[in-house]
Amino acid sequence: MSRVRLLVFNPVLSVLDYRVPPGVDVQLGNVVIAPLGPRQVLGIVWEPDRLDGTEVPESKLRPLLEVLPVPPIAEPLRRLIEWTADYYCAPLNSVARMMLGSMAALRGGGTTTEYRLSGLEPARLTPQRAAALDALQGEQASIRELAELASVSEGVLRGMVNAGILEPVTVDLDRAYPRAQPDHAQPELSEEQQAAADQFIAAVGAGKFQTFLLDGVTGSGKTECYFEAIAAAIRDRKQVLVMLPEIALTENFLRRFEARFGVPPVLWHSSLKQSERRRAWRAIVSGEAQVVVGARSALFMPFKRLGLIVVDEAHEVSFKQDDGVRYNARDVAVIRARFEAIPVILASATPALESLQLAEAGVYQKIDLPSRFGGATLPHIEVVDLRKDEPARQHWLAPSLVKALEDRLARGEQSLLFLNRRGYAPLTLCRHCGYRFQCPNCSAWLVEHRLSRRLACHHCGHASEVPEACPECHTPDCLVACGPGVERIADEVSSLFPEARIAIATSDTLNSPEKIADFVARAEGGAIDVIVGTQLVTKGYHFPELTLVGVIDADMGLEGGDLRAAERTYQQIAQVAGRAGRGVKPGEVLIQTRHPEAAVIAALAAGDRDAFYAAEAEARRDAGAPPFGRWAAIIVSSEDEAEARAAARQIGGARPDLPDVMILGPAPAPLSLLRGRYRYRLLINARRSAQLQDIIRQWLGALAFPQGVRVAVDIDPYSFV
Repeated sequence: MSRVRLLVFNPVLSVLDYRVPPGVDVQLGNVVIAPLGPRQVLGIVWEPDRLDGTEVPESKLRPLLEVLPVPPIAEPLRRLIEWTADYYCAPLNSVARMMLGSMAALRGGGTTTEYRLSGLEPARLTPQRAAALDALQGEQASIRELAELASVSEGVLRGMVNAGILEPVTVDLDRAYPRAQPDHAQPELSEEQQAAADQFIAAVGAGKFQTFLLDGVTGSGKTECYFEAIAAAIRDRKQVLVMLPEIALTENFLRRFEARFGVPPVLWHSSLKQSERRRAWRAIVSGEAQVVVGARSALFMPFKRLGLIVVDEAHEVSFKQDDGVRYNARDVAVIRARFEAIPVILASATPALESLQLAEAGVYQKIDLPSRFGGATLPHIEVVDLRKDEPARQHWLAPSLVKALEDRLARGEQSLLFLNRRGYAPLTLCRHCGYRFQCPNCSAWLVEHRLSRRLACHHCGHASEVPEACPECHTPDCLVACGPGVERIADEVSSLFPEARIAIATSDTLNSPEKIADFVARAEGGAIDVIVGTQLVTKGYHFPELTLVGVIDADMGLEGGDLRAAERTYQQIAQVAGRAGRGVKPGEVLIQTRHPEAAVIAALAAGDRDAFYAAEAEARRDAGAPPFGRWAAIIVSSEDEAEARAAARQIGGARPDLPDVMILGPAPAPLSLLRGRYRYRLLINARRSAQLQDIIRQWLGALAFPQGVRVAVDIDPYSFV
């Protein structure tokens, strides 16, 4: 090629043409460095006819500067990037950026220097150095990463290096990962499990696109089934991607994987330190990484020999990205498998309604595991009507749940109390003047966290100390916590049962792999009597001695801006109920509610999932909601409220008048101020026959907005907040 068209990573210019210097070999998919004005820009060599661009005369083309030493991005991944950008109305280069590691990874391997505590006892300790010593025990990373971990400046750590308190360590960036052994510890499978595993193994061997929906009750051994498919892929020298919705699930999965294959898999998620990200990315590109386990961002990694994709807990809303490129990793995983011509397994105990409808239509192949493994039985579920079995004033545990907790403590068994609300209380106000603590950056109340003694916004991260007096009327000792969070429930349990060993399991308390591992070890070792947790503990964990689950507020999920509230509530409660009775002892689930007649609660109590999904499908069909219709949202935001409102009205005024499309709004978003930006929303409801993305592109493409206005499109939204 004498000239190439690049997809470049520049926010303004995304497609540019360049000249190939004599003697330089360039292929489609090569990652290159090119000049752009006085600067340099990263780009990917793309098919010229697939990118819109102006044909520039040969004489005006500038030459490429460098072809980076990484394999070309393969055609299936380039097609996936195009599909994702087209379907989700996102810039092509924003999607492509997700597949690239750091610049250092693109440049090559080699070595880097990290630092760790040397063990030297310092003669003199400043408060900052003392804090760093406490925070960095057992840690090894770059100076920048250690500074973030210890919450001190890089200068403090460099001073510790000079004093010999921190020592340098040379790290090989391309050191090999240990090899997984497909026959390391082959399990004994039930007849149902073996039948499922055989179908997966055959699909891996055939090397054709096929989508499986593995629908198994909690504790049925879904993981063991797809582990056999992973083993088959390893034997065939193919790479495997396993996607998990939460980093918090990774630790438990790693232990199970290592027990089966002898070594841990390769990890890919945002919490990895930079040297590990570089190492993992290069191993994925070279084909050395056999099995990669990661969050949704792992989906766009440039695998060399991808042979299988597994999406575990495939119903989880965490697979939907809510900013940037607003894609659903579950759905894009299926599309990647189609482009790669490989099988994909969607595993869940509570599949999404969309997945069930595709299985019913024959698009997905549904495989059922209706029984728990090893003779364990599903827990008995009972509804607690809070209107009749009412907790004491300023308490949230009904007498029947308190009695069930008492019984488990007496028998030495474990209990789990579930409330999907972090902190101590969702609202703090002044009893004297009624002042309410609100986030200065968001239209949301500050949540009190008593463990860390702060008021925090769960949307933007703003935090402040809990004041001694009301900021409005200056009355001391007048602040009142309203409503419960998990910390308040833990306090109530502690006051009722002072001898109970209680653990709070939320993203605040389990915010690192080490803390998660410690929590799992203590729970499995019987060092915890009562776990009080959020949705973080509703899936993936297996504690054989856990025989009681109490759902504190089953009605909470039915409120707010969740467009799939009923389905989400059913999935969440069914998943947390599945933590009970996974060993030989039977389990019990108590669901506290003020609306026992609600369809979701009635279906949970009756254990009749099919009836719930049938009713939910009928309601969605009547409303033209997914999967029978299409949804999209347009979110307009600006730091200037008048500017955001004017832009939203401009969009609303230019709306197309089409028979198969209904457009609602604009209206202020329920969370009308988020991270300092005022927000307006429009919701689009379209029939499946409508060319929704083309309609939105033509509609918005004809409009111009002030520089401070952002207009985002969310295809298939999960939230209307």
